Amino acid sequence: MENTFAAAQRAAVRHRRNMKVLKIFIYHFCVIAFGYLMVYPILWMLFASFKDNTEIFQNAATLLPKHFKFENYAIGWKGFGGASFGVFFKNTFIITITSTIGAVASSVLVAYGFARIRFIGKKFWFACMMISMMLPFQVVMIPQFVIFHELNWVNSFKPLIVPQFLGQPFFIFLMVQFIQGIPAELDQSAKIDGCGRYAIFYRIILPLLSPALITSTIFSFYWRWDDFFAALLYLSKPKLYTIPLAIRMFADPAAVTNWGAMLAMATLSLVPVFVVFLAFQRYLVEGISTTGLKG
Repeated sequence: MENTFAAAQRAAVRHRRNMKVLKIFIYHFCVIAFGYLMVYPILWMLFASFKDNTEIFQNAATLLPKHFKFENYAIGWKGFGGASFGVFFKNTFIITITSTIGAVASSVLVAYGFARIRFIGKKFWFACMMISMMLPFQVVMIPQFVIFHELNWVNSFKPLIVPQFLGQPFFIFLMVQFIQGIPAELDQSAKIDGCGRYAIFYRIILPLLSPALITSTIFSFYWRWDDFFAALLYLSKPKLYTIPLAIRMFADPAAVTNWGAMLAMATLSLVPVFVVFLAFQRYLVEGISTTGLKG
């Protein structure tokens, strides 16, 4: 009787162990399959950048090229209109880095005012800021273009950079939520020690705000790096083109488009994005959660 009971227990343990292993296998299989589906377009673009036009369209379902055509990268890097892709990368870096610095720096100052400073009409202006988040770019596109045209800023980087120094609603909202999670007692303690508003901001709030700052920096970098429409609207000289606009100009309806060179430059354009993501990915969830301090 005891042997039968012990055997039944061992069988139950083996069954539970087998079920656990099966669940783990199913979970990892689903994650890997879903991950492959998500990454497949990028892999296809990477390998298609080594193909010629004929192979890209005739063997679109085949991932690996029959013959690697490395000259696509050399041809694409030459660019067009007297400007190489080195110029387009430089333009994009100038706009992206400057805009990101301006957006984050101005947004954190505005967020500190909304979160910690009392002033007349605070709720009204905060509501106006939230409403501006709901306005699509197409609504303000024409008024902005008219203003920048009157300022003689068209065909320069100013329309793409200067507005970023006026605060960005999404970043302001993100930082306000984070600052409100920081105990106000820290401000009071700093005041007792003789700190003013600016000292409290630089010595207390700003160091604790680093997760939200890094998250805002990552998002701003991505948005400015991938911005196509604004560049199309304000830039018409090839030497001022950004990478998204330059890649689009590879497609020529009046001639044969070199799709291999276009995909090669599109692949290179993703390198900075991947580098930024891999370097700062651990800050994304921490910054978006905006939980502030605990305990």
